[in-house]
Amino acid sequence: MANPYERTPEKIVAPPTGWLATAKRLGPGFVLSASIVGSGELIATTIFGAQVGFICLWLILFSCLVKVAIQIEFGRYTIYSGKTSMEALDDLPGPRFGKAGWAVWSWFVTHSLKNLQVGGIIGGVALALSALYSFGLSGEASNLIWTIVAATFTILVVSRGIYGPIEKWSIIMIGLFTIFTVVSLVSLQWTPFAISGSELASGLNFELPPSTLLLVALGTFSITGVGGDEVLAYNYWLIEKGYASFTGPEPEKNSTEWLARAKGWIRVMQLDAALSMVCYTLVTALFYLLGAAILHSQKIVPEGNQLITVLSKMYTQSLGPWAETAFLIGAVVVLLSTLLAALAAWTRLFSDAFGRFGWIDFHNERQRRKSIAILSVIFPVIWSLLYFTIGKPGFMVIIGGALTMIILLIVVFAAIVMRYRWLPQELRPSPAFDLALWLSILAIVAAGVFSAIKFAIA
Repeated sequence: MANPYERTPEKIVAPPTGWLATAKRLGPGFVLSASIVGSGELIATTIFGAQVGFICLWLILFSCLVKVAIQIEFGRYTIYSGKTSMEALDDLPGPRFGKAGWAVWSWFVTHSLKNLQVGGIIGGVALALSALYSFGLSGEASNLIWTIVAATFTILVVSRGIYGPIEKWSIIMIGLFTIFTVVSLVSLQWTPFAISGSELASGLNFELPPSTLLLVALGTFSITGVGGDEVLAYNYWLIEKGYASFTGPEPEKNSTEWLARAKGWIRVMQLDAALSMVCYTLVTALFYLLGAAILHSQKIVPEGNQLITVLSKMYTQSLGPWAETAFLIGAVVVLLSTLLAALAAWTRLFSDAFGRFGWIDFHNERQRRKSIAILSVIFPVIWSLLYFTIGKPGFMVIIGGALTMIILLIVVFAAIVMRYRWLPQELRPSPAFDLALWLSILAIVAAGVFSAIKFAIA
């Protein structure tokens, strides 16, 4: 589609009817799932399970389920308005600094610090690849080579600035690794680490971990499921998939035809968000249970450059020694999918922020593509340097999760404004959705306040 960020009458498409036609229009949520699975699920969730055992299964499930209403509210806004996430943040009430509003600047500073998180992910890719083939070199030298390879591959895929390949890679990678993980968990039942019904029940008793691990719990809550950065990124995938353009330019007075298209594409978006939620909730629960059953029972916590080899025990001890190679390949697949989706989202988010600052015209296709291409090189270099400087990928991902809470609070405020100040009366959702939205808002605010208190005490 020519410049999906511009809505013109000739791009109008009627929303699909029927399951098959609707399924062909899905996809943005699965790109989102790809960005979630590698950091929140494979690393943060498993580490948390290894630390606390089964008792926080409820928190993991809750963190995945509760935030999707915020995601849907943002998606609704983009479909009817045609505006991006950064444009929405820029329109929020409050002070401005230069050309941009406070929310854009707050996001920019916080998200810049989240380079640590993706540095941990690229480190995980390098560790997995190095474990598969080290070139006969020392661990550090092998990690260096594979980090460069992973960064280069990610750059080549994303720098083109095209949505299609990113969606295709995301769906394939997530599907393959999910199947492998399901097989591993089922096989666990024929080992000494079999999960009992009482252990599962203990995870649904709403217990909290020891006070020393509460910050880790909050960081995990922030990063699992849809985080603030994924909510913001989702709107760009909706636009590039065509949902906003298909709806058409909003008329001065909402016409019957425009409202019908808007409601139709919003329904498609809601299904897309719901199915992706099922996908990443399933994967999150699988990783958590494997970490709790195998690693926690042996008091093994993945950390440092041993992160990937320790995580592989979840598979070798359920499927046998042969599974280590399969796990390492799977880890490369799922972490690479996160790198691809994260880099694609970051280049768009930052380019759009630059547009808010007045540095580029984001809606000019040539300038946007140029900015995405440049940033797609700069970010992997930064992530690689951070990994080699710090060298603790698990720690880096957890810190990134804690920072996500700040972005989540900004996103919550924006969702409230979208729902109660900007949303046309004709597109207002049902009372059931509003209840889900407020449950999401209250849960995120409570976690944010609790995080602030814990940091202050610490």
